[in-house]
Amino acid sequence: MRGVFVDANESLAVIFERLHKPGDPEVRINRDPDIKPEDYPKLLDGAEIAIVDHTALPTEIAKQCKGLKHVVFLGTGARSYMNPEELAELGITVYLIKGYGDTAVAECAVALMWEAARGLAKMDRGIRAGNWLRDDGMQLTGKTLGLIGFGGIAAEVARIALGSGMRVIAWNRSPKKFPKVEFVEYEELLTESDVISIHLLLNDETRGMVSRACFEAMKSGAILVNTARGAIVDEEAMIDALKSGQLRHAGLDVFNTEPLPADHPLTKLPNVTLSAHSAFRTPEASENLIRAAWEHCRRIAK
Repeated sequence: MRGVFVDANESLAVIFERLHKPGDPEVRINRDPDIKPEDYPKLLDGAEIAIVDHTALPTEIAKQCKGLKHVVFLGTGARSYMNPEELAELGITVYLIKGYGDTAVAECAVALMWEAARGLAKMDRGIRAGNWLRDDGMQLTGKTLGLIGFGGIAAEVARIALGSGMRVIAWNRSPKKFPKVEFVEYEELLTESDVISIHLLLNDETRGMVSRACFEAMKSGAILVNTARGAIVDEEAMIDALKSGQLRHAGLDVFNTEPLPADHPLTKLPNVTLSAHSAFRTPEASENLIRAAWEHCRRIAK
């Protein structure tokens, strides 16, 4: 059985090679991370396993990949890149990797929250341009953080936020319990939170879930943080809320279009902090990720 890591950046490729064990299935590494979907058939060349980091796999392209039976997606958000149900109808199973970067993503979410509260990036840009900007920030101790969705990442965010003296409330589709976190209805979370952080998978139920009506229901001057998926948020409504001041600031690591175009409206707003979908990118998380990918490959080969 053969596999291909179709879009490895150099750091992931090095880890993948290091974690290879004798007896592992043969996996060829393509060290060009900037492939296009139409490159899949040639790259795979009949291989049964595709390891995918970030390249979309449309169903019509998958039909052209003779021999492909397994896709190991490096993360949890495969639906942003492919349709697992349609691939299943072709006899292709999609495997996800959960939990590998919970702490890394949580720390990024908290960093975006603190930056949004204090405006450090804006001051940095101003000083570099010769302007001495000194705006009042928001003190987060004693403020309410609302978590939309409560999995492993949100639990880590809660741990950090509780340690910094914030009140933490959360909404989740299924009942959950966590020490010192109060679980509330979605509408109550919107109206009570000074900061809202999104921690949901993208699917048909969550697409556009943070809607225009949600922004209208939020506290005036609230902060929004999104390290989940851009499509969970109504982007146009968010931009309107940022322009009107209904949102004080947004800290965004994910977007509807990635990479974010240089002329995108979000790049023109002073009260937005932009991060290049990198919340999960730490050496520790990458190690966990590739280790789990190899385990998937080993189980498939058996």
